[in-house]
Amino acid sequence: MMGVMGAEDTATTTSTTARPTEPGGGPANGTRAWTTRLFVVGILLAAVNLRPAITSLGALLEEVRDGLGMSGSVAGLLTSVPPLCFAVFGVMAPRLARRFGPPAVVCAGMVAITAGLLIRPYVGGTAGFLAGSALALMGIAVSNVLMPVLVKRWFPDRVGSMTGLYSMALAAGTSIAAAVTVPVTDALGGGWQSGLGVWAGLAAVAVLPWLPLVRDRGPAPAPVAEARARADRQPPALRITRSRTAWALAVFFGLQATAAYITMGWMAQIFRDAGVPAGTAGLLLAVTMVMGVPLAFVIPRVATRLPQQGPIVIALGVCGLAGYAGLWAAPAGGAWAWALLLGVSNCAFPLALTMVGMRTRTGAGVVQLSAFAQSVGYLISIPGPLLVGVLYQHSGGWGLPIALMAGLMIPQMAVGVLAGRDRTVEDEAATAG
Repeated sequence: MMGVMGAEDTATTTSTTARPTEPGGGPANGTRAWTTRLFVVGILLAAVNLRPAITSLGALLEEVRDGLGMSGSVAGLLTSVPPLCFAVFGVMAPRLARRFGPPAVVCAGMVAITAGLLIRPYVGGTAGFLAGSALALMGIAVSNVLMPVLVKRWFPDRVGSMTGLYSMALAAGTSIAAAVTVPVTDALGGGWQSGLGVWAGLAAVAVLPWLPLVRDRGPAPAPVAEARARADRQPPALRITRSRTAWALAVFFGLQATAAYITMGWMAQIFRDAGVPAGTAGLLLAVTMVMGVPLAFVIPRVATRLPQQGPIVIALGVCGLAGYAGLWAAPAGGAWAWALLLGVSNCAFPLALTMVGMRTRTGAGVVQLSAFAQSVGYLISIPGPLLVGVLYQHSGGWGLPIALMAGLMIPQMAVGVLAGRDRTVEDEAATAG
């Protein structure tokens, strides 16, 4: 998921006018302040672990294909598993959160990531590898959906800042996995199993801060309690499918996810097929991913200051089109430039997360919009990586797959402009009703 500020955030949240001294609320006792800090640590560590399962595989995709005897089409299916799992399991997150509480669900998600990453390289065969990947991705899916919920609940006056930090941590984990998986694999003896399995250790660390929070049912800090009370006074049933903005945001989320998962799954292979060494190809993928670290903090801050986010959508789309054009014309000659441009374009993800908070007025609204946009969006993104694999295998080159990527950028820009309009899904759903 994916799944981001000071005074300017008040337009997008249900915060009070008072400025708290703690990140999650006003002056609090020691226990509450400690809990709030633990939430910050937990959110950041969880975010770091939401993409290494995918980008570590992208860096070693050729070795995994050879080791498991996969065709290009099957490898395309493998790169489509992440959005499929995000769509299927992400829709379960709100119900699980209502029953067990968001912290407990995120904690279970981190355990699932750890277990999936640990077993998938060693179970043997393509089916076992897919099953282990699905377990890890199930944990990622529920955490993707609940991160915006936790941010809005615990940091209602700092949605932009916290979403930015969360997105930066996510981008850091993504880029680190892309950059170091090949060197780590070489250091561990050259076996791709070890190179993939090592990331289970990082996921295990992310379980720790959530353990004390599993049973956290105490009163929230004052501003959060007030925000939650306001949400409780809202009508419980929001018919989100009646909101055009919700649909636009879901499609925007799906198209940017399509681009992201094609990039994470296939870009290193594009460079390798152009003659770039495997280690350098991994670094190029890491450059693309690491662009999200600074921009994931900057873009949400800018977005919350604008009444409409369409100009940011257009700027990111133009960078993507330029990157694809370069990747088609001279993949090796301008590799670093194309990696940078596509890295900027991939920052549509933190923008989409920011718009989830900006297009809602209530805590209940953000839960529903986050689940709806991510679940529908990931369903939309499923065919993209698979189709790239099929086109690659049957055309024998990257011309058609890159043309597909560039072609999808046009509708992404169009629906992003619609999703960026200054309105809320609650108002649209009420008007439509």
